[in-house]
Order: sequence, then structure tokens, then C-alpha cells
Amino acid sequence: MDFSLNEEQRAWQMKARDFANTQIRPISLERDQIADPSATFDWEIIKRGSRLGFRTAAVPKEYGGHGIDFVTQTLVMIELSRGDCAVAKAFSQCWKWSHYLAHICNDEQKERFLKPFIDDDTYLLGRGITESTAGSDNRLPAPDDPKAGLKLRAERHGNEWILNGEKTFIANGNIGKLFFVDARTDRNVSVREGVTMFLVPRETPGLRSGKVFNKSGWRFYQNAELLFENARVPHANVVGEVNGGEKKVSSLGDPFSDLEYSAIALGVCDASCAEAIVFAKSQSQNGRLLKEQQLIQLQINRMLILTEALRSFLLRAAWEYDMGIASGYGGLVMNYAADVVQQVAETNLQIQVAGGGGMEPMAEKLVRDSFIWTHIAGDAVQRIKVTQRLMR
Repeated sequence: MDFSLNEEQRAWQMKARDFANTQIRPISLERDQIADPSATFDWEIIKRGSRLGFRTAAVPKEYGGHGIDFVTQTLVMIELSRGDCAVAKAFSQCWKWSHYLAHICNDEQKERFLKPFIDDDTYLLGRGITESTAGSDNRLPAPDDPKAGLKLRAERHGNEWILNGEKTFIANGNIGKLFFVDARTDRNVSVREGVTMFLVPRETPGLRSGKVFNKSGWRFYQNAELLFENARVPHANVVGEVNGGEKKVSSLGDPFSDLEYSAIALGVCDASCAEAIVFAKSQSQNGRLLKEQQLIQLQINRMLILTEALRSFLLRAAWEYDMGIASGYGGLVMNYAADVVQQVAETNLQIQVAGGGGMEPMAEKLVRDSFIWTHIAGDAVQRIKVTQRLMR
């Protein structure tokens, strides 16, 4: 098998690497250490990256985007995450939902929302699923229980839908301009049968942002409440059919989330390995460089093995998706990445602390960032969900 990159893939990889080294990395710690979670965000870095195509990279070329394939998307996310995984997530969050704009929205919706997204460097996307009272039911709902899953309700009044309830921990919830929002339109059936997806712009009457969450990691990346108080959404903003939200998403068959979480984790691993090696080459203990000590050599060896195994697994999954091979291994890569990123980041911190470096700010940040994967990609619900998919 030929695993070499083509010219376009290499060009995107190098562009992302340069942007990470010259634009993201220099501001990473500074933004991370701002106490106010809503103030960690920097619009200037988003605008610069957008002008290079990092916000619209996944939009098909026929709609004005760059149409890069899954392998290229993976390479770009890895490189951006080496600079700061939370900044990378701000860009890739737009990739995730621009797939929806391009592939499951109708032509009229594309005209209203996709074109402004392409043209505006500050046009960020989000999706409203998570709710404080639903928990893991949103990801693994009881199949026949109408009470399980999300609670945000939508009731039709003529050509409008009235939405009431709240979403929590929504990506770009305080700064995004457009959200795909899942709401219960039939509360007498299960969430799989009674949910409708709506396009909800920021300026929707009755919609406002609430609390911005103060996270331990991914601090640049914004997560906030979306509060719906008789929010009025036109029927023209229904995505697909009423009560067909789950079916519409399933029909897309988009593996992006699995690849996204895995690629961003790999970027954290690359950054951690690079930090550990630089530290071992430059620091001495008892008159000997750390790189000459066998324990340090063994620790770095383990970090590199885990990182390269993740890279191979991830790029294989991305290539299979591009080739139309339905192995279903993308979810397993995501679960594996959740384990690897924490081991690698923690080992880097251990090396620096044990080597007399104290609590190095960047090493400590990488560990805090890595904790997030337990909840988004490596918890029991995610592992069960992935396994169920593979056993169908």
C-alpha cells in the first residue's frame, strides 16, 4: 500500500504547520491563562486562519470551499493541534457542521446560510444537542422510552416553531452565528422518532446565550448555554422532515467526529513528545543530561510508540473513509486516542517534574487539555456506542 502524500495534501499540511508555529503557538499559553473563560477567545487568530482556508476547508468546491478529503482534514487538524488543540477545535467545529450545510440542507437553506458562512471570516457554527438534564441519554438514549434524551421542545404555530428550553456546553454558544438545534417535536415517542433539527441563527428572537463554562482544558474553545424563551424559528429552517432529525443525520454517514477527536489528540501527543525530547536534551541531573538516563529513554520510547501507533491507525481510518471502505474503525481510533493522549501528555509532565523542571506551564496545559478526551471520546458510553455500531 502507498501511504505517501500527494502534493495538495503536503501543501495543506505545511500551511497548517507554519500557521501553528508562527501564529497559534506564540499565543497559546497567554490565552490559556486568562481567568475569564469568555476572554480567552481571540478573534484575530480566527480571522487569520480563516483567510488561509482553515474555517471553510471541508466545504465542497462547488459551494466556494476547498473540498479537502478526510486524509487532508486529518493532517491539518494534527498540525493545528500541535500549536493549541483548543484553537484547532474552534476551526474544526466549523468543518463538522459545514458538512451538514453542504449535504443535508436544501438548496434554499444553502443559499441563505452557506454563502454567508463562506464569505464571513467570523461566521462560526455550532450544534445544540447537550442538555443538563439529559446526560448520556443524548448519546445512547433508551430506544423506546419517550422520557429519555433531550427535553428542549418545539411547538408549531402556523409557519413558525416556538422553542422553549435550554442547551448546555454548546460549542461556540456565545460567539457562533448559526446553530443546528435538535428539539423534541413529539414527546410521546422516543428521541429517535420525535426529534426535529432546526437551523437557528444568532439573531433569532427569543434566543440568548447564558453561562460561558470555565473549563480546566481547551480554554480557548468556547462552550456556553443556549437559552430558548419562546424562540421563534420559521418552518423554512427545518432540516429534513419534521421528526426526522435522527434519520437525516444518520443518512449523512459522516465519520468526521471520530477523525476530528483522534487527530486533535494526535496533535497533543506530537506536542508532548517534542517537549519531552527538548527537555531531555537540555536538562541535567546529577551531572548527566536526562537524555542519557535509561528511565527517561524508556519513558520517551513509550510516548513515541503510542503516538506513532495512533498516527498509523488514524491515517488508515481516514484513508478508508476516502476510499469508501466501511470498516467502522474510526470509532475505535477515537477511543484509542482518548487513552493515548492522556498517557503521553502525563508522561511528558512526569519527565519534566522529575527532571527538576518544576510544573512547566506548557506541559501542565497539555495534561489539562488531554483530560477532555475522557468525557468526549473515551468514557463507557462512547465505547459502548462504538461497539454497538461494529456489531450491527
